[in-house]
Amino acid sequence: MSEAPAGRVGPRARRRARQLALQALYQWQMGGTADELYAQFSSSTGFGKADAGYFRELVEHIVKGSERLDSRIGEYADRDVARIDPVERAILLIGLYELEHRHDVPYRVVIDEAVGLARRFGAVGAHKYVNAVLDRAAGALRPSG
Repeated sequence: MSEAPAGRVGPRARRRARQLALQALYQWQMGGTADELYAQFSSSTGFGKADAGYFRELVEHIVKGSERLDSRIGEYADRDVARIDPVERAILLIGLYELEHRHDVPYRVVIDEAVGLARRFGAVGAHKYVNAVLDRAAGALRPSG
């Protein structure tokens, strides 16, 4: 499990880090490396409002562990990961990573943040699918809440 970052980081900075991570992971699915994505996104407008360390953690660890995380998605989803929309897959990767490794983030926050990303960036109704998959995952990964 990763440690919480030193100092307090506001929820807005974390939310922005998740939004940027979603965009980076979408782009990674189309081709690219974690280092290239970090360099690109860290120089983008608005990056200063994000929790840079959290963004880097999400992108690096998710890219490195994508096969295992995809396998976990397959355990909780009703379809093969290859058939999941890339935006929804990126959101699920972030949510599953946080459920597994960021126990400092309450599972309800993980799900709420993922649903918010799906509402904003996903297809119509994507938030319902993301909610269902992560709810099943939370029940298995964090049974005591």
